[in-house]
Amino acid sequence: MDNKEKTRYSDSELKEFKDIITEKIRVAKEELAALTQSLSSPNSNGTDDTAGTFKTLEDGSATLEKEQINQLAARQKKFIEGLEAALVRIENKTYGICRVTGKLIPKERLRAVPHATLSMEAKLNQRN
Repeated sequence: MDNKEKTRYSDSELKEFKDIITEKIRVAKEELAALTQSLSSPNSNGTDDTAGTFKTLEDGSATLEKEQINQLAARQKKFIEGLEAALVRIENKTYGICRVTGKLIPKERLRAVPHATLSMEAKLNQRN
């Protein structure tokens, strides 16, 4: 049976995706925890005795680094939310169905982007 005939993934296929997503959530939460930890720990580069002119440069780069870490943490939170929403779709047995075309999203795409809600066809049309 090819994808054109199927209207949804089987329970065993959904379980495979659930396992993939659950592992990705675990890893993503670990990465988020590490990012959060790096934001809350003081910057201890051992530069207390550095001349004042260098201190100003370091303060600017530390601020930039914190902003970048905040952006990464925000992206990571959004990624986790997308994965958790995918788990809900698995429970509802609507996982892997393109929200625009109603067709099944190919397994290869879902393995690469497990929180995808659009087929490549719909994604490409969205840009036009």
